[in-house]
Amino acid sequence: MTIPAITGASDASIREIARLMRDHDIGLIPIVLDGSPVGVLTDRDIVTRILPVADVPAEITAARAMSDHPVTCHMDQDVAEAASIMGDNQVRRLLVVDHDDRLVGILSLGDIAENVSEGLAGQALGEVVELR
Repeated sequence: MTIPAITGASDASIREIARLMRDHDIGLIPIVLDGSPVGVLTDRDIVTRILPVADVPAEITAARAMSDHPVTCHMDQDVAEAASIMGDNQVRRLLVVDHDDRLVGILSLGDIAENVSEGLAGQALGEVVELR
């Protein structure tokens, strides 16, 4: 997994979040409150949810644009179980939390392919992109 995760606050502006994405060359920012994830904001969220409808998109807050109820796994779960969670929820990245639900990192399909098993990552990707 990627440690540490670059995070944002729910009251951060979309402009601030976009700068974080640019500066760190990432497409997903977990939105946290007291260390626990409350949502995620992706570059795609900004482009599809905010830009087409907001008069001044840079003034919109992360809370307004984020997907709430982020998909997570616990840091002691097996990678195969994490890949299954990705497939079931059709997400390419999981927020990894500790037993107090505090964010500790982000696990991506790329992490699984590079460090564990290309086959497992490919299987999870097939479920992620499957039309349902």
